[in-house]
Amino acid sequence: MPQQTGPEVGAGAARGDFDRLTFHAMGTQCQVLFRTPSFKVREQFRRAVVAWVTAFEANYSRFRPDSLVSRINAMAGRDWVETDGELDSILKLCDWFTWRTGGVFDASTLPFVRLWDYQSDHPMIPGGEQIRRALELVGWSKVQRRPGGIFLPHTGMGIDLGGIGKEYAVDRVFEQSRQWAIEDIAVDFGRDLRVRGEPPEGGEWRVGLEHPLDPQRCSGGVAVRDRAVATSGGYLRSFTAGGKSYSHILDPRTGWPVDNGCQSVSVIAPTCTEAGVLSTTAFVLGREKGLPLLEQAIHVEGCVWSGGELFETRGLRRYWIDP
Repeated sequence: MPQQTGPEVGAGAARGDFDRLTFHAMGTQCQVLFRTPSFKVREQFRRAVVAWVTAFEANYSRFRPDSLVSRINAMAGRDWVETDGELDSILKLCDWFTWRTGGVFDASTLPFVRLWDYQSDHPMIPGGEQIRRALELVGWSKVQRRPGGIFLPHTGMGIDLGGIGKEYAVDRVFEQSRQWAIEDIAVDFGRDLRVRGEPPEGGEWRVGLEHPLDPQRCSGGVAVRDRAVATSGGYLRSFTAGGKSYSHILDPRTGWPVDNGCQSVSVIAPTCTEAGVLSTTAFVLGREKGLPLLEQAIHVEGCVWSGGELFETRGLRRYWIDP
């Protein structure tokens, strides 16, 4: 099995009437493998995907100072900001997943992210008082919304769509492909992916899952069709300070990086947004609470690496491929 997570597993090089579109956006490598009915449709779809993702990132990335999200954060404690239909849809999903996860998913955690700047050359551990003040600014229930508008009532508040934006983008590109009568497709944005139809060689899409203790090899894989797969793991991005390694995934209930023995969580779900949110939520909860969360979700399966062992939902084996 190829040593990579994503739709390239089992798909080989694009051939025949399949095409592979690869580009960089949203801080990650994006790839779309698809079959089109004609050269004209292929070129139209390629241009449409890149244009849509470029606009999406420009509008909703907190790293873009002129984005709508940055404008919302800059107006925290000052005034309402008008939102567009796309952002309203994302915020509604934030409402749903905040409720669904009991607050473990929370898009208002930017005050924590600012404290834990793991991308810094010299990351620092925040003090207890800093964490306490940030906690007062975090909580989706504090965010005020109305149709076409949002208001962050306290200076220093901020929203960060990093926990849902990339997965949402996968789903949007995936659904837009239907406009071009594309039935065989895999959309993979930084290891978060969704597939439909068949790969070039036929059958199911084979997706490798990285081993969190040795990311250069696969711990196994899954064979899926018309499903999404997402993985969350502390091994993907971390920083070291004071001789200790800290995960980039923060627990919105405490403001601290997750440290519960969990190494990674992979989830199969109907949509990439659901797979991504549930994988991160299960990672934050840890094996004892995270695995039951996945068991209870409808049409969802998954596995949790914790303490060097693999734990699975009851139905995962029907998708599983041994390494």
